[in-house]
Order: sequence, then structure tokens, then C-alpha cells
Amino acid sequence: MAPALLGPPVIRGARPTLAAADADAEAPASHPFLDLLDAGFNDDAPAKAGLPPNKTRTENGSATYAASGNPCLDLFFQVVPGTPPDRVRGLVAAAWASDPLTALRLVANLRGVRGTGKSDRDGFYAAALWVHGRHPRTLACNVPALAEFGYLKDFPELLYRLVHGADVRAVARARADAEKGRRAFKVRVAQLANRRRRRAASAPTPAALSAPTLADYVAAALTTTRKTMSKRGRKAAAVAPVETDEPEQAMEVEQQRPEAMEVDLDQKTPLQEAADQDAVPSPMKEEVAATATATKKKVTKKVLKVAKLAVQSLEMYYGDRAYRFLFDCVADFFADLLASDLKQLAPGGKKRKIGLAAKWCPTPGSSFDRSTLLCEAIARRLFPRDSTPDYVGLSEEHYSYQVLHRLRREVLVPLRKVLELPEVYMSAQRWSELPYTRVASVAMRRYKALFKKHDDVRFGKYLEDVAAGKAKIAAGALLPHEIAAAAYRGEKDDVSELQWRRMVDDLRKKGSLSNCIAVCDVSGSMSGTPMEVCVALGLLISELSEKPWAGRVITFSHSPEIHMIKGKTLQEKLRFVQRMDWGYNTNFQAVFDRILRTAVDAQLPREKMIRTVFVFSDMEFDQASANRWETDYEAICRKFQDAGYGDVVPQIVFWNLRDSRSTPVTSTQPGVAMVSGFSKNFVKLFLENDGVVNPEAVMNAAIAGEEYQKLAVFD
Repeated sequence: MAPALLGPPVIRGARPTLAAADADAEAPASHPFLDLLDAGFNDDAPAKAGLPPNKTRTENGSATYAASGNPCLDLFFQVVPGTPPDRVRGLVAAAWASDPLTALRLVANLRGVRGTGKSDRDGFYAAALWVHGRHPRTLACNVPALAEFGYLKDFPELLYRLVHGADVRAVARARADAEKGRRAFKVRVAQLANRRRRRAASAPTPAALSAPTLADYVAAALTTTRKTMSKRGRKAAAVAPVETDEPEQAMEVEQQRPEAMEVDLDQKTPLQEAADQDAVPSPMKEEVAATATATKKKVTKKVLKVAKLAVQSLEMYYGDRAYRFLFDCVADFFADLLASDLKQLAPGGKKRKIGLAAKWCPTPGSSFDRSTLLCEAIARRLFPRDSTPDYVGLSEEHYSYQVLHRLRREVLVPLRKVLELPEVYMSAQRWSELPYTRVASVAMRRYKALFKKHDDVRFGKYLEDVAAGKAKIAAGALLPHEIAAAAYRGEKDDVSELQWRRMVDDLRKKGSLSNCIAVCDVSGSMSGTPMEVCVALGLLISELSEKPWAGRVITFSHSPEIHMIKGKTLQEKLRFVQRMDWGYNTNFQAVFDRILRTAVDAQLPREKMIRTVFVFSDMEFDQASANRWETDYEAICRKFQDAGYGDVVPQIVFWNLRDSRSTPVTSTQPGVAMVSGFSKNFVKLFLENDGVVNPEAVMNAAIAGEEYQKLAVFD
């Protein structure tokens, strides 16, 4: 039986028990009709007059399909980063009703980071929470298998969202954005006020210069506080939090720091000491004392917040059987991994076999721990009461404190030291010792500015070695547009150049694209991240293609043109692509009209026809057919057939980059593939497989890896 949870000392008292929950409580039952409504199957219903079955129109009026005819393929094709959680859940529900095991594999595919899937974090969380709500045993029992697709931090994040709400991160981001806006407004108001004051004020008098203000005392107090900080505290504070769109990643630096400095709440602050001194001028003394009282109230609010988080976690743990089962499976998994790593850390062990459990395990007292109490559960499993006589007779409170202390000191600290995590060196200000070859791709992208600031010479030498082939730089977990972001903004960035080169080289080892070209959609509907992804993926395909198509792309336009990308560096290539004449529309048929016209004019042999066209778009094509219900693909096939090239219509890879309801073909259409998302991982499907494609075959190939075979449905 799993050890019971106690929680922090601040909430000692009556605890919730299992009796608070219905002993036979089950997960909410799925409602097939409502699930289908969430998936959008009622949109543009065929009841409309004149609408053929399963046909609808794109946002630009072109005929398209409402669905592929295979709910699993709809899930695979329609979910992209930015798809609303309700729509993700509806698509998962429809796919699960059709084929539970395939649906489960597609859920895992959403998270696949290192060559296994879409690297769509939020889409995976939305889908996984649906699985937990409808099939809790399946999610919990697949924790070890799902860990191979993403990161171990995914499981504390799922627990966090279950306790505090599935949309807790979105709410926090919205509040942070609102607060940032308010702060910027206040700063601007202050700037304007100061400007007016400087213009209107006369030269200050000596008396005015000598009279202290409250701001002087506060500034002095802050200066004193900084000077009296411990050496370790100063080093920890030197690493500023990194702004990121990924809320859970903001806690990584905190988790890797050697030790958070301890604060004595009974020790007087500089403000309190100033308030006690007679030297403080009397009307200022009362203001300083009031400020000190406000500081105490803030501390009290923090304690109350910790207590509230712990109570919420305990209520979920003791009141929700499905949550408790998942929580225990996650705690068991972390404990098993940490115990295995400790064996490798012992004399005679192989340190190179130590995994990343210590990196992603929450630190006792961290945000994840306060919100889920996961560290206490892991510590109780690693150090059970019967593991040492020292625990005999200890109260539950004292035992809980002891094992949490051991988890930090005897497990996480030594294992993280062996892992050579960059955050450990950064927190300790040991920049000259930081091993750059051990820095992961995401961390390199996030911390490169700090590396350059604090260790410019060594970091520059490391980049030179990478460029010369003497050292390696990681790029596997990054998406193409993330690597290209700095170059897209016109910034010179050696790290991005080297990571892009590493990504291209890794993919080339899998094969090359023969007789292929990319079509990039940069119409107005693609503005923002989808457009950046489109340009980056189009450039990637051009670099992986063999001659004569290497380095070429086609633009969407009324008069599409084939462009030869110029430039040597990533920045130069992206600048050239950005300056091309795009046309800013999506006349999909015009692209193939141009290809067909070129072949007919040159009397091109059928075997020389271009073989594969990658279409990076949101699938919202312009209307271009005389037959109002003829889809673009149907029109292309008809035109090639009329010109005598009906048996060599180019294979089309429809690559969806934006949340939309348009489906260009049905699931059984030969000669077509349908993929989606921002990851380059699906490119490997066309590097490794050399044959005729169809939508379902490509989907099945994407979830055919060894790691997918470990997934199983249990309820």
C-alpha cells in the first residue's frame, strides 16, 4: 500500500480521508454525442441545401472535406500547437471511440520530442487530461511508457493541472500579461511626471538637498540587505529568472540551485532596525515602521498560500481515487528511477548510466512540490520507516521532515552534481567550469546570452570548436522555427547557425529527398508563429532535397514562381526568403498549373515529372475551380489526366500549420500524405520510406516505432 501523505507543518490538523469520497466513485462517463459536438462534427452540417456529403468550404471559398472519414486521422491532422483544448478533447474522444489503441498512440505522438512526434506540449496535456478523466487506469499504467516521448517533468505538470485546473497555466499567463501591462503603464506615468517636474522645477536649495526622504531610507535598507546576504545567497540571486512561454520551465533554475538560502523570520529587517533608531527623523519613523509591518503581512500571506496549496493537494489525494492512483504511479516511477541512479552512483557503478530523474524531480519546497506534495511521496518510498532503526518512534511530522531532508541532501544534490547540469554551475557562479558540451539544446537556446555575458572567451572558443567539427552542439529537442527565431528577427547568432547545421546534418544521415520541392503559404491567415514555422520548414526541405531541386521553393501566388534561395548563412537565407514576392494568397491550383505547363511546354517525359510537393499551409485555399464542389486535389488530378500525365501526378504532403476545419482529401486517397505540427520529425517519414503514400499509411508509420508498442489500453 502506498505511504500516506501528511503535508507541510503549516496545515497540521484534521486531514481529509477516503471516506470523504464515494468509495465506488468512477471517472466521469463519456457522452458520445457531446464529444462529437466538441470535435466539430456538427459544424456546417450537411443539412444545408446543396451541400454534398462531407463537403464544406475553406475560409476562402474553396471546396474541401469536413473530415477525412477516419477519426484517428482527423486527430493526427487537425491538432496543431494553438488548437483550443476543447477541440483537442473532442478529437481525442472521437478517435478513441473508433480505435482506442491508435488514439492512445496518437496522444503520445503529440508529445514526442526527440524524433518521435510533434513536440506539442499543450496539445498533449489537453489530450492526456481527457484520457485521465475517461480512462484513468490507462493513463496511470502507461506512465513509464509515456516518459519515453517527452520529459519526466510532464507528470508533475499533469498532477499540477489536475489539482488547480486544466487551464491554470493559461490563466496565469493572462494575469502575468495583464500585470506586465499595468506595470509598464505605471512606469510610463512616472516617466512623464518626472519629465514635467524637471522642466518646471527650479534649482534645488541646500536645505532640500540635505533633507532625507522615505525613498532614501528604503534604498539604504535594500543596500544593507544586499550587503548582508550570504555568499551563497548572492550567487543564487545572480542567476536571474529567464522569461519563457513555458510556465513550468521557469522553475528549472530554482530546482537546480545548490540550496535556497534560509530566512530567519525572527531576525529584524533593515527597515525594522531603522524604525527602532532614534536617528530616524520623526515624521519618517512612523512611515518606516508601517513599511516593516506591511513586510510582515506579506510573509503571513506567503505562509497562508503554502497552506492553501497543501490543503488542495491533500483534498485531491484523499478525495479522488483516480487522481490518487495516478499520483502514486508517478511517485513510484520517480522513486524507482532515483533508486536505480543511486546504485550507479555507488562505488562500482557506472555513472554514465545515470538518467535525468534527479533533474526533473521537483525540489522539496519548490513550486511543484508545494502544489502537489510529490516530494514527500517520493521521499517516503525511498526511505520507508522500516529502512532504519532511527525512524522507530518518530512522529509522522518528524519522519516526514527527515525523509524530505534526505531526499534533497542524499539523492538530488549528488545526482545533479554528476549530471553536470548548467543550472548548478550558473547558480554557484562557476562559469569557468561549465561543460558546454553537456548543455542540452533547449538550455543552450535559453542561456546563450548568459554564457556570453559571464564566460565570453570560453563560450566563444567552444562555438569555434563546434564550427570546426571538434565539438558538438545539441539541437534535437528544438523545433526548426525556434532555432531560426534569432535569424528571422535579423540578429546575428552563432548558436542558431550551428544548431541549424546540426539539425540538417542529423536529418541527412537518415537520407535525402529525391525530386521534391516545398510550397510555402505566407498568406494573411498564417500571420504570427505559423508563418515563421512555414518559412523554416520550407527552408529545411530545400536543404534536404537533392539537385536540381536543392535550395528551391515555390511561393503561393496567382503566378507562382520557383525561387533559388541565395545566401550562405541561415540569416542570409531567411532574409532572402522573406524578401521574395509571395503574393499573400493561397491559389493552390496555380502552383500545379505552373508545374504542368512547364512539363507540357518542355514535353517532359513522365518519369522526369517532379515526384513530391510539400505544402506548408493552413489548408484554407482560394476558390479556383469552375465546379463549385470540386476540391483542389480533384481539380489537379483532372488537369494532369487531361494533359497526359494522369499516372504521374506529384505526391502531395499536406502539412497543416494552423488550427482550421479544412481537410483537403479523405483518408483513403492514394498519392497523398496528411501531417501537421511544427516539428521536423515527420520529415524523417519521407526520408526513410520510398514508396507510394496515402494518409492512413503515413499516420500508421508515424506511430509504428518501438516506443509506441509499449503503450496499452487498460480501461
